[in-house]
Amino acid sequence: MSVLRIAVSVLLLFLFLSSVHANELVPINIAVEFTDHAASAYIAKQKGWFEKEGIKPTFFNYVTGMALASALGRGDIQVAYMCLLPAINAYANAKVPIKIVAGTHEHGYALVVNPEKIKNIKDLERPDITIGAVQVGGPVDAILRKTIEKFRLDDTKILKKVQRMNPPLQIMAIRMGKLDASFVPEHWPSLAEDAGFRVMLKSQDMWPNMQGSVLVVKEELIKNHPEIVKKLIRITAKATDWMKKNKKEAADIMAEQMKITGERIFPVEAAQVASKLEITPKTMLRSMERLDYKMDIDHKKVEEAVAFAYSNGYIRTKIEAKDILDLRFLNER
Repeated sequence: MSVLRIAVSVLLLFLFLSSVHANELVPINIAVEFTDHAASAYIAKQKGWFEKEGIKPTFFNYVTGMALASALGRGDIQVAYMCLLPAINAYANAKVPIKIVAGTHEHGYALVVNPEKIKNIKDLERPDITIGAVQVGGPVDAILRKTIEKFRLDDTKILKKVQRMNPPLQIMAIRMGKLDASFVPEHWPSLAEDAGFRVMLKSQDMWPNMQGSVLVVKEELIKNHPEIVKKLIRITAKATDWMKKNKKEAADIMAEQMKITGERIFPVEAAQVASKLEITPKTMLRSMERLDYKMDIDHKKVEEAVAFAYSNGYIRTKIEAKDILDLRFLNER
């Protein structure tokens, strides 16, 4: 009889521990850009939708996609919401074992200018005009190069004077009168408008149907935990659908998320700079309306981005879209 009681006790303990384990949240480290490009991730975080799917997310925020790409090699980052070109760079140059499992949006990049000094695109060649852009290898630099090509600008005159700096520093330089033109990703062009600049060109003008950002996961996550990848896609899809139907509330959430995140990620010496970059819901709504939030991703668009990256020296090794794409879970939705 005592043996039976012991056996029953052991069984009950096993069932209890199994239940506790089953109810535990799975910790996942997620890298995101400090822009509304990653709106689906920020909104899902604020709504608690990761936890509802059994995931405990830890967010690592980066001011630019290229900075995120550099950090993606870290072993503890398993997921990223990032721009396509930096993802291609990380895969081809740094050999980071990642797969793109979904898109998150198209477009979201622009050229903003001081309307008092720049009346037409050829004015960018003038020696007195100062230009800012994010570092080489990312989508902003791609729009800069496509602008030079489309309008047959003198690349020597333009590129030699481009000041490479992150978006918040560009906005501060605009406010201080030190930049006349700026190539930046949203939501920064909208902030530049608040400072008196105007949008001269959008990525829609320079690269039709440009794939903006993507959802990236480490290959080992697909191999060992495919159910987590399915959940991430489900969460992202839910957030994408919700924010398209609730634009004003989504802008309110994103404005607050950018404020909270900015206070946390900027270094101490940049805290004063960051505090001056007020992101209002109105500005955020205007910015988000310039992006086409969608999860479907076209194989041909990735091939086009890979070809552009290779021909412009962003990547040293030619790859194919199929090397970095894994859309099986997206197609199962």
